[in-house]
Amino acid sequence: AHSVADLQDDWRRFTLSADDIALLNPNTGTMATFRSVRDAEITKAIYRRVPVLIQEEPLVNHWGISFLRMFDMSNDSHLFCTRDELEAQGYVLQGNHFVRGDERYLPLYEAKLMHQFTHRWATYETDGTTRDMTPDELRDPNALPMPRYWVDAREVQARRTKLRETFYFSLRRFGRATDERTLIASIVPPNAFGDNGTLFAFSDNISPQKMCCLNANLCAFGFDFASRQKVGGVMINQFIVQQLPVIPPHTYTQDLLDFIVPRVLELTYTAWDLQPFAQDVGYDGPPFVWDEERRFLMRCELDALYFHLYQISREDVDYIMETFPIVKRKDIAATSDENGEGGEYITKNVILEMYDQMA
Repeated sequence: AHSVADLQDDWRRFTLSADDIALLNPNTGTMATFRSVRDAEITKAIYRRVPVLIQEEPLVNHWGISFLRMFDMSNDSHLFCTRDELEAQGYVLQGNHFVRGDERYLPLYEAKLMHQFTHRWATYETDGTTRDMTPDELRDPNALPMPRYWVDAREVQARRTKLRETFYFSLRRFGRATDERTLIASIVPPNAFGDNGTLFAFSDNISPQKMCCLNANLCAFGFDFASRQKVGGVMINQFIVQQLPVIPPHTYTQDLLDFIVPRVLELTYTAWDLQPFAQDVGYDGPPFVWDEERRFLMRCELDALYFHLYQISREDVDYIMETFPIVKRKDIAATSDENGEGGEYITKNVILEMYDQMA
């Protein structure tokens, strides 16, 4: 609401009971923020069907998750080395690692370098600026993002006690409800990681295949819609993440695993530095070719599936997709003719088509 007159707008004015607040934020008992009655009703319906990621009292943590931060970008800065410093000491760049004999410095990943289903979203230039990875770079499985800093591998090893040695499950700590996508999660190589990202440690009974399912869940439009109701500023802290509605691991039957895991694997494993992740999942081949059209279709398939897993009606799927205006605007611009006409919200249309096929 932006004015007193909005109080008379039935679309904006609604009531949340104490039970509603407890349903939506069982740990903190705080209010969620909704733009409309319909947003509130859809979100409440999701929470009635799907549990939060971690409930504190009584403790229910289906995924056995704990949240970790590896390096503080300010307090640990004395551990960080630049490219010039390492080259002056005789270290040689191999991929995006610096090596000298048996000594190795690992890239310090920052959350801005990753996006949904990719650890190669952006890279640092030598002048300290960042840019998006180019299409040619993304199609090259040897092209890796460069960081600002590197950290001694021994220091990284000392801080990854609860984490897998083969890959990390990471989440950006910053995002806004008005961004193209709000919550950004991805599987990334096991390098150093700055505190602008949150790392997930899992209990031993959660397989890499199930982690692929969680990654697909956190990248789905249906989940992102629910997340947007919780993010009021720019910080996505662990209290917000704990209270998001996440499909529990026991939901994933073998049929669901057979559908989800190969798609997440192909979307994620596009460069050689994630080969250990692929092997953990059970795939021993080369990285998959980055193909934008194929990636789009696989993502739409996963989105359609998760709308079904959240038991969201077709009518509400249509509505939810309209709450992502930047996605819509980009689609229409990309599909319009030279006069700016005839554009299509292709992401929504394809997801709805696949949703119908899965019904």
